[in-house]
Amino acid sequence: MKLTESCFFRSRRKWQSDTLAHPSNRLTIPDPPQPNRWTDGLRLLRYTRAVTLPPLLLGTSSFTASGWAGSFYPKGMRPADYLSFYAEHFPAVEVDSTFYACPSVQTVRNWAARTPEGFTFAVKIPQAISHEKVLVGCDAELAEFLRTMDVLGAKLGPIVFQFPFFNKSAFQDRHELLDRLVPFLAKLPNSYKFAIEVRNQNWLDAELASLLRDRNIALVLQDRSWMPNPSELKFDPITATWTYIRWLGDRKAIEQQTMTWDKTIIDRSAELSSWVDFCYQLRKRGVLIYAFANNHFSGHAPATIEQFRSIWQSKGFLPLDTQRSAHRQPSLFSA
Repeated sequence: MKLTESCFFRSRRKWQSDTLAHPSNRLTIPDPPQPNRWTDGLRLLRYTRAVTLPPLLLGTSSFTASGWAGSFYPKGMRPADYLSFYAEHFPAVEVDSTFYACPSVQTVRNWAARTPEGFTFAVKIPQAISHEKVLVGCDAELAEFLRTMDVLGAKLGPIVFQFPFFNKSAFQDRHELLDRLVPFLAKLPNSYKFAIEVRNQNWLDAELASLLRDRNIALVLQDRSWMPNPSELKFDPITATWTYIRWLGDRKAIEQQTMTWDKTIIDRSAELSSWVDFCYQLRKRGVLIYAFANNHFSGHAPATIEQFRSIWQSKGFLPLDTQRSAHRQPSLFSA
């Protein structure tokens, strides 16, 4: 099974020239009225002021999982080579391992060394901060984590606070969480991109969005069984100059069918089509998008991203990826 080489990371720096070539991604300001005294030749002059669109960085939640060897990674490939191979096909990855503990500096150096210029790592804040201490008395842990992530340099992307579902024993209502969140966010350095994921659906409201918007912090948008999608929200969920999307699905339901993530087992084409339309409109607004698929969404995260790209292309939108070289290979999932 041959694999395509996806080189979005180079086009990430050169997306201006690529996007200008496609009419569907061009916003054109019509000509101003011409004075009658202008000559016929001058009347023929026209100008087009094109507004370039920001990238849409697609990837998966983690770069390895049970079942990926032989389905995504070639049989026999050493695990040490997985990340480099992954980075040939996706421009970004959401690192799940940082949720469990802050990695060593050497581990992060290895991540940086095995990925090309322009690649992006989105990382989760350790659960000691988001789950155990829930933002209280965790300054040392946060400082250590940020120092460690700084090793990535320009490859460091969004830093995600993935909060759990809070029951009444943790917080009586969302206002108790906000009482902690407001002073904590005020202390965050503005040199990083932070995102907040809330799993209590009734806590998603305009007040939370306004709080995040004031600090250019993204509200994580989720496709999850019990959470509302963006079209169901009664407020604008875009709270920064960029946004963060996670396609998560129904973990309990899919794990009753499989625990090996080597193929698609749930058809999510309708949901992905809606997300394609949503992302297209966001890009027209000038919003940079980070979007990651989890295996629990449909069974095989790399296939989910490939399907998103295919649907995007079928709608006639500007292709999201361009080849890094003249050498072309078949699709990721061609025979």
